Amino acid sequence: MTDRADQIISALRSGHDYLTAVVHGLATADLTRPSGASEWDVSQVLSHLGSGAEIGLVTLDGALSGTGPSDGDFNKSVWARWDAMSPVERAEGFVASNEALVRAYEDLDAQTRKELRIDLGFLPAPVDVATAAGMRLGEFAHHSWDVEVAFDRTAALASAATEPLLDQVGMLIGFVGKADALGGRHARLAVRTTSPERSFGLDLGDTVALTGEPAEPDAVLSAPAEWWLRLVTGRHSAAHTPAAVTLSGDGMSLDDLRRVFPGF
Repeated sequence: MTDRADQIISALRSGHDYLTAVVHGLATADLTRPSGASEWDVSQVLSHLGSGAEIGLVTLDGALSGTGPSDGDFNKSVWARWDAMSPVERAEGFVASNEALVRAYEDLDAQTRKELRIDLGFLPAPVDVATAAGMRLGEFAHHSWDVEVAFDRTAALASAATEPLLDQVGMLIGFVGKADALGGRHARLAVRTTSPERSFGLDLGDTVALTGEPAEPDAVLSAPAEWWLRLVTGRHSAAHTPAAVTLSGDGMSLDDLRRVFPGF
């Protein structure tokens, strides 16, 4: 598990450094452009990432000190403060806040990365460093895409984040997938990704779940792994779907899958 934590923390660092360079290259007017998140402009996405990093750092410190997570009132005060910032302040604040969180993860020694348990405050039990950092990586990578796609419609998720996120997507797919989106139809898909190459099954029935690859699938989805991750999180419009994405089989379309995964 330490190796996985190391991989995730490294991805957090490379992602931070890259997005910081992007932010430093933006003009003030760029910060109020619509982002890939339909209800937020670029600065609001950076505000979400910056406030989340601030709360995440307090949560990590609480695990290290034994004091536990902050309460809901603290989180609300952080969100209110970031909401009140100007677009430029949000951008500058994101860089500082996220750097502090990434550095705190980097400073954990090997034993701590293996043994520490972090109470995130919204899960039934504390989780290890790999899980906590992995959840942050998922948030960070997808919202980084929200920023990038405002300026490059062909943007993809960071390659360093794709493999670890692919390994943990099963944790949320039952929560974000809408089993009733197909109007009562039951479908079993084979999903085959590239970069990295993986093969597995997607069961769309009473619930949405990952399975082993079915021997006789109703359809086969072939896609870059980063697009599969964007599909699951709702970042899947036709305008942002590369030509490499194909779905073969009768009675199932990419628009069906978009309805199953509307985003959140």
